[in-house]
Amino acid sequence: MSDTAPILMWFRRDLRLTDHPALTEAAATGRPVIPVFIHDEVVEDYGPAPRWRLGEGVRSFAERLESIGSRLILRRGRACNVLEGLVEETGATAVWWTRAYDPPSVERDEAVKSSLTGRDVDAASRPGHLLFEPWTVETKQGEFYKVYTPYMRSVKNREVADPETAPSELAAPETWPDSDDLDDWGMGAAMDRGAEIVAPHAYIGEDAAQTRLATFMRDLIEDYAQARDYPGVEGTSGLSENLTYGEISPRTCWHAGLRARDAGKAGAETFLQELIWREFSYHLLHHTPRLMTGNWREKWDAFPWNEDERLTEVKAWKQGRTGIRFVDAAMREMYVTGRMHNRSRMVVASYLTKHLMCHWKIGMHWFEEHLIDWDPANNSMGWQWSAGSGPDATPFFRVFNPITQVDKFKADGYIRNWIAEGQDDPPEDALDYFRAIPRRWSMSPDDDYPEPVVSHEDGRQRALDAYQAREF
Repeated sequence: MSDTAPILMWFRRDLRLTDHPALTEAAATGRPVIPVFIHDEVVEDYGPAPRWRLGEGVRSFAERLESIGSRLILRRGRACNVLEGLVEETGATAVWWTRAYDPPSVERDEAVKSSLTGRDVDAASRPGHLLFEPWTVETKQGEFYKVYTPYMRSVKNREVADPETAPSELAAPETWPDSDDLDDWGMGAAMDRGAEIVAPHAYIGEDAAQTRLATFMRDLIEDYAQARDYPGVEGTSGLSENLTYGEISPRTCWHAGLRARDAGKAGAETFLQELIWREFSYHLLHHTPRLMTGNWREKWDAFPWNEDERLTEVKAWKQGRTGIRFVDAAMREMYVTGRMHNRSRMVVASYLTKHLMCHWKIGMHWFEEHLIDWDPANNSMGWQWSAGSGPDATPFFRVFNPITQVDKFKADGYIRNWIAEGQDDPPEDALDYFRAIPRRWSMSPDDDYPEPVVSHEDGRQRALDAYQAREF
């Protein structure tokens, strides 16, 4: 291998310079490094909100590279074809990337590696998206973990290497290959008018992620264990968005949590456990890829969930018009901000899968379309946990009461902030919902607020009757 031949550094959901193992290794060689982002077959399948948010992350990362005298080469097409072409154009003898774990990405990466190694190119993945590679965590019997608590106990005291500093410069090639114009890709086109509503709520790029972490550690982590459950207060880190696109590394978050714990911050342990939950989701996705496509507990295949998305109840759920205020407020929060509070996600998911008796895949796919912090492992794990069909899931007979949850988690203000109907002077957030949604929904803040499509009592009883009559 030539000591001067370029390395193609293929970026995907790892849009950062700090604590980037593959990039650090590439920079240390002293060889020219050509950063590349490809709008490939995996990106093509992203929903409107994740694709828009990814595009904005790419834009920010390109500027970050320019600040150290480098640049990001943009290409569109099948990853294998694009990388083969770039190898020919640049004379690169290596293509490195950060490892992915979701089935579509794994399939793509395996095809790329097979093709490039067949051309005598050093094609290799490196860690960086997780704290622990899924295959390195095993039970005493040599099996993978299926329950969170023992998984958490097995990794919580593991050594995690310190985050690496960002390279101050990257050696440039003699000639840069041509690059597409990001705006020509139209990554936000499917968002339509929703993009301009969501944009002010997004924290885009590596600098924003680091600021967000620092603010959380300074101001919020002390009360995190309790405050994270209240959707009406700023009690969470908000870092799911940045972890999703790799704008901050899990190691950076982990060590910040350790420092907070050592300083006696009460919520630090809970924060570390939430990072481990993210790890657990990927652990399960790696070992059981069906987590994204079907019931993890296969006996649930016989459960009589509705899978017809044309039902009036499903439409009402999607539009935030179920007549159940907590559910509707949560759905509207998602359309305006691109995110949804975790407590709200549990209430929304329970209502769809239990009160409305609809398949969790309906909700999972809807979230794939609308969340800017969409994550393939966390999204599928969360929905299967709520539905009862997943690993270590909440029992199906545990049906969240979306009425009493309002009082329990002090969500009155949250609801007023997101539901305009019936208010003389609705908040801007509530009005933004009507500016963000598709025009074809023909909805107005002057509409009457609907009666419940299914009451808590009726929905709960229907769910329990179906569960008790199950044939598995």
